[in-house]
Parts: sequence; C-alpha cells; structure tokens
Amino acid sequence: MSSQDIPEENLPAEQEDAHGAVGVADEKDPFADPGLPPHEHRIQDIDERAAKRSERSVALLFTVSMLATIGFIASFVAIPHDKSIYVFPLGHINALNFALGLTLGGALFCIGAGAVHWARTLMSDVEIADERHPIEATPEVRTKVHEDFKEGAKESVIGRRRLIRTTMLGALTLVPLSGVVLLRDLGPLPGTKLRHTLWSRGKLLVNMNTNEPLRPSDVAVGSLTFAKPEGLEEHDEEFQDEIAKAALMIVRLQPADIKDKRELEWSHEGIVAYSKICTHVGCPISLYEQQTHHVLCPCHQSTFDLSDGARVIFGPAGHALPQLRIGVNDEGYLEALGDFAEPVGPAFWERG
Repeated sequence: MSSQDIPEENLPAEQEDAHGAVGVADEKDPFADPGLPPHEHRIQDIDERAAKRSERSVALLFTVSMLATIGFIASFVAIPHDKSIYVFPLGHINALNFALGLTLGGALFCIGAGAVHWARTLMSDVEIADERHPIEATPEVRTKVHEDFKEGAKESVIGRRRLIRTTMLGALTLVPLSGVVLLRDLGPLPGTKLRHTLWSRGKLLVNMNTNEPLRPSDVAVGSLTFAKPEGLEEHDEEFQDEIAKAALMIVRLQPADIKDKRELEWSHEGIVAYSKICTHVGCPISLYEQQTHHVLCPCHQSTFDLSDGARVIFGPAGHALPQLRIGVNDEGYLEALGDFAEPVGPAFWERG
C-alpha cells in the first residue's frame, strides 16, 4: 500500500515539544527526533506548602547527619575497644566497630539522601537543550558558563531556602571531624607518652626473670640481664604498653673498656643500662657478643656498640640506644637516676 492510499488523518504528523522543537515521525527514518513530551510541573513547583514540606525533610536529613557525626565522636571516646554486643543475626560483634560504622554510615547517607531529595523536589527540573560546541572554550562559551552557573545557583534556591543552607553547611562541617578524631589511633602525642617512660629517679631495677631488685653483685662481667621498673607487674593492664618503652638491658663491662665519657659517668662500676628497644622499628634486642660488647637486633641486624655509647655500627637503625643513668641506693640496690634522656624506640620527626 502506498502513502497515497492512507487516509490523510492517519499520515505521520510533525510533533512540537514544549520548547518549540519539531520532530517528524517517518517510517523511512526511524532515528528522527520524536521531540519532547510536554513538561509536567511537580507539586512543589505550584504549591508552596509542599515545597516547605520538602525543605523540612531535607533539613531533617542534614540534622540527622549532624547528630550521627556527634554520635560517631561520642562512641569513639566512650565505648571501650574490647566491648562486644549481641546483634541478631550477626551474633557477638565488637561494640565500638558497630557503633562507628552505624553512625558514620548514617551521617554520610543522610547527607547524600538530603542532597538527592533537594535536587528532586526543589531544584529546577526544566529540560534544557543545548547545542554541542567545540572543545576549546571561546569567550562566548566562558561567558555562558558563568551565566549558567549563576542561573543554577539561583534555581537551586539555596539563597532563598535558608533552613536547607544552614543545616547542609552544618552537616558538611561536622562530617570531617570524624576523620580528625580517627587520628587518635595513629598513636600518642609525641610530647606526652612518646618522650617519657615509667623510669624516674629512685625506681629500682627489677630482674625480668626473678622479679627481684638487682644488686651490683647480681650482674657479672660479660652477662646480659633484662630489667623493668619497680612496680610494673605482668598482670597489670598497662604492662604491654609500658614495657614496650621501659624494657632495659643491663651489661657489666670493665670500666677501662668504656670509651664514651658520658656512658662511664652514667654507669655504676662498669654496669651500663640501655633501652632494649631497637631504634629502627622497635624490635627487642636480645643478642650480645661478650668479646666485642656489641648487641644485635634480630629483626634487621642493626648492631650497637655498648662500649661506645651504644652507637650504631651496622644496619638500618638511625640512632644510638638511649642510656639510663643508674646508681645504687642506701640498701645496695641498683636504681634509676631519672628517665631516658632521649625518646626510646624508632625515631619520630628526627626525635623532634
């Protein structure tokens, strides 16, 4: 059947959309532009009360995000890291991890949901057709971009919807605090725990094996003895954290073999006390060569000369082992005469 045999009212007609674009439906050209359907206004576009309801909904989501961020910080501070709770059907899980995930997830979700709801109900949704342009930006294009940006800011109603603007800025301001709080897990502040240990003037040197205070006669020439501060017990909750900084190794040398003048002054009858923690990555040092007075870290073979201020003679360690100044009290026991002069363990900020 030819087109001449088709009634005129059944022939394809030109279609005009709401923007004046015309498309022709032609069976011979299936890719012809069919045009756009008429634009339908949303309820928020014609009813200010509906717009207010949407505004309050968006503001509520941003407010919930702020509360969730505050809950994240409060959970991080208040919930013990070893506490567990029962959550069906997950069973027993870590309470801190559960609280952090729930609050941070809620904060981020509410910001995203608020932004989507804002865009879907209050921002302009009029379709705009724009011709493709060359990749390079001409002065006319730059001017148009600036105008479009201003128009977009106007259509977003952010200037007129003060409640949304205020709560959105509040939510976006609080969420980064979650990352700031997480910095606490990077370790203690250098000016507090990293620079100080449990050693102080008058603390007795206690043998790690016998748990008894050490006398000079207990340390033989050529022997290696490990010690801890008086009052630190293995059953204490803080034992692992504190012994990692306060662990001490004691060696007795002949005073004539000690080359460093300060080391000689800080020793007692050739008994020297040095940190047991390697200054490379914090491994415990446990190997001692009697003939050379060298101690060796078993992890990366950093070697220190105990007869010369425990300086590094081999390996990746960057600093000598810190020495503890010791003496003998009235009862004849070895005691510390202060804390380490330098931070123990791996260097931080070049010992800052």
